[in-house]
Amino acid sequence: MEEKKNDFVPPIPDFSFFITTLSLQASIALGQIANPATNKTEQDLVQAKFLIDTIGMLEDKTKGNLKPEESKLLENLLYELRSVYLSKSTPGPKGEKND
Repeated sequence: MEEKKNDFVPPIPDFSFFITTLSLQASIALGQIANPATNKTEQDLVQAKFLIDTIGMLEDKTKGNLKPEESKLLENLLYELRSVYLSKSTPGPKGEKND
């Protein structure tokens, strides 16, 4: 049986790529980006919170062991994700959640 040749070359795994991938998944769960599997914008705040908390845990566990640019990326991604999560999970003026 012959194997098919695949032109896909995966990126070199590094911390920044890993964190960006988790952030992308959180953005999908927050409804900021269409789910690539369904091409629909979906919101799952429980999943988003889990992913954001996971990234936060990684920030705590890697403190002092990251390159400055990795640390800054992590800090910026968490700030953005947490801000969006809060805006979507906090009731608005009429008691409705913001979308």
